[in-house]
Amino acid sequence: MSETTQAPEARAIGAVTQKQIPGLVSASLTRVRVELVAFFRDWQSMLFNMALPVMMMLVFGAVFNQKVPGTDVDYRLLFISGMIAVGVMSTTFQSLAISITLDREEGLIRRLAASPMPRGAYFIGITVKALVTTILEVIILMVLGMVLYHLPMPSDATRWFTLVWVVLLGVSSCSLAGIAYTALIPNARAAAGAATPPFLILQIISGVFFPLSMIPAALAYIGYAFPLLWMAKGLRFVFLPEFLASAEPGGTWDLGMVAIVLGVWTVVGAVLAAITFKWRGQRVK
Repeated sequence: MSETTQAPEARAIGAVTQKQIPGLVSASLTRVRVELVAFFRDWQSMLFNMALPVMMMLVFGAVFNQKVPGTDVDYRLLFISGMIAVGVMSTTFQSLAISITLDREEGLIRRLAASPMPRGAYFIGITVKALVTTILEVIILMVLGMVLYHLPMPSDATRWFTLVWVVLLGVSSCSLAGIAYTALIPNARAAAGAATPPFLILQIISGVFFPLSMIPAALAYIGYAFPLLWMAKGLRFVFLPEFLASAEPGGTWDLGMVAIVLGVWTVVGAVLAAITFKWRGQRVK
């Protein structure tokens, strides 16, 4: 073979070898940027996922203006702690269940799976988006609670640390549950309708609006099986006076069980997501 025929071949081979398949880190960073830009540009989605807990806090804050029975503590402080947990679930479980279903049915996930991008980058991208939006949601709810209802900030390092790990475990457990839940959503039209009922029902039976002692035992037992109740319980420890632990079932904050339940949900959610996740929608070829 002559030099003239070898040169183009060598250049072509060199060009191919220079086109490296993107690594997981660089691909993940790209997906994180894409997910965040898309989320904040879609004001309707942002309003639905981030403003709903804020509006609920304002509406119910105007209703629950009594004192916790037997104390001088404003009942709204008990309620706001639970609403912060609702904010975490809104920006993770509900948001991801809807957005992933839309991505799947529009064929985006299928195209990403067929590209050189590592598949894990998609999950890292949506999880980091959930974490960022959750942090913003928690800050907004905390600031509004402090300004409007005199919500006290965590009083010591232990409570600040508890706030961090409860939110992080809440994000991981609810995000993975949301990813797994998409397997039950048949199409894009059903996304919001399928994701919203469990989100609302769990608020009612998890001690967000009412103390757990006021919830029928059968419903409370169901609430104990899911992350929202335990997030709310951990956040009540963060924001409420220590003596209010006596109002909790068993008379304790039970932070060890909070960590265990959220940790178990993280593991179970990861396993279910890995087993059930669908890369192709029903109408995607």
